[in-house]
Amino acid sequence: MKLMFASDIHGSLPATEQVLSLFAQSRAQWLVILGDVLNHGPRNALPEGYAPAQVAEKLNTVAGRIIAVRGNCDSEVDQMLLHFPMTAPWQQVLLEKCRLFLTHGHLFSPDNLPALAAGDVLVYGHTHIPVAEKRGEIYHFNPGSVSIPKGGYPASYGMLDENTLSVIALNDQQVIAQVTINP
Repeated sequence: MKLMFASDIHGSLPATEQVLSLFAQSRAQWLVILGDVLNHGPRNALPEGYAPAQVAEKLNTVAGRIIAVRGNCDSEVDQMLLHFPMTAPWQQVLLEKCRLFLTHGHLFSPDNLPALAAGDVLVYGHTHIPVAEKRGEIYHFNPGSVSIPKGGYPASYGMLDENTLSVIALNDQQVIAQVTINP
């Protein structure tokens, strides 16, 4: 299975357009959005090209191929603009040998793990900092932020291709972090 991950779009139209272009090129089956889709939130500056209504329009063009979770900056009002469900606090994707537990990161996180089995993957956003590693028996994966990167990292997104989870820089496609799950 091939999945693309985007987190913390925060209403940035240029970031959304880039993500959708890369999604089309990637041949991924699903675009997984890890929350904070339309709004920038009170702690973040306005991202480049802040245009939440246009972001919703763009994402709605691939609504049937999106799996999304709600972030701490998302609200029920946002759902009114989006044609895909995004108010669930978490989702799961079942792979042959493990499960991906999808969450934004403000409810479940590396510091507050849900019940996971050995080999499962916690997939989250929220921190805007890329992570791809195994901690104990659980894999941790954060694709960073496509619009407001933090920690000195570039804007980034994630890919699952076969058993490899990669965080990739949005602009130059360089791999920032990578881990192989259940080799």
